[in-house]
Amino acid sequence: MIRSKAVWGSCVVLALYGAPAAFAQDVPDPQPAQPPQTQAAPQQQPATQPPAPEPEKADPDLRVDVLQPDFVISALPTTLRLPRHKFGFMVTHRFDRSLGRGDLGDLASDLFGFDNGAQIGLELRYGLFSGTQVGIYRTSDRTIQLFGQQSLMQQKPDGHPLGMAVLVTLEGLNNLEGNKSGAFALLVSRKIAGRLAAYVEPMFLVNTNVANLPGTDNDTAMIGLGARLRVLPKMYVVGEITPRVAGYKPGVNQMSFGIEGRSGGHQFQLSFSNGLGTSLGQIARGGIDNNSWFIGFNISRKFF
Repeated sequence: MIRSKAVWGSCVVLALYGAPAAFAQDVPDPQPAQPPQTQAAPQQQPATQPPAPEPEKADPDLRVDVLQPDFVISALPTTLRLPRHKFGFMVTHRFDRSLGRGDLGDLASDLFGFDNGAQIGLELRYGLFSGTQVGIYRTSDRTIQLFGQQSLMQQKPDGHPLGMAVLVTLEGLNNLEGNKSGAFALLVSRKIAGRLAAYVEPMFLVNTNVANLPGTDNDTAMIGLGARLRVLPKMYVVGEITPRVAGYKPGVNQMSFGIEGRSGGHQFQLSFSNGLGTSLGQIARGGIDNNSWFIGFNISRKFF
């Protein structure tokens, strides 16, 4: 009887307080409730940085100068810089038939001078250093002109108001075996209103008198004056005149005007001039006369 009461007491205790740990170890613990899964917000991608410019493309001399697209106006030099280790090439052509010779029928029969001979020039220039260029120019009368040009300053909106360069040449007849002359020129340019580039170029040339006549001057001082007007995005009109102010100055002051177009690295110019000179020594010896005009053209190519 007493045993029965003890058993029943044990059952009541188990019912009220649960089984001891030794009996409960096989019962799995309830898993804690998991919070609902939420979709992770997409990570924001960092803003892409523009690629760093290549060292070559960072050279400002590689950009097209729309107001100064070539190294010459028609025959006079400009202050355009040639990029370092790049090339420029030019062909000049001056037909030697005067447009005023004969009547209109004669001129048309000669295709306005294109059927006649011409003085042709070939030029190659090279960017030796940044702002420094050298080159060689040869015409079909066997004149050779060697030249070097150094840029002194560039026109900038917040800086220098002018572009400036110095040019030095050595020129000789008969493939540099004949009479030799030299030139020193200061080239000054000014770009105006996004349309016009104007030039003033004082020059001094020694030994320009190839005739060596006694009692005549041997050297020439002259001032090149020129302009290039942009009339359309890739079309220009040009004009230049080179008055000789002192020294040897036969003939008339050479002048020319023309129209030109730009296409990529090419520049095409159709010009009219009262002389055939395209080197500085030839320009110093003057044009033919003011009643004789000659048709010509320039074709240039920039390899950059």
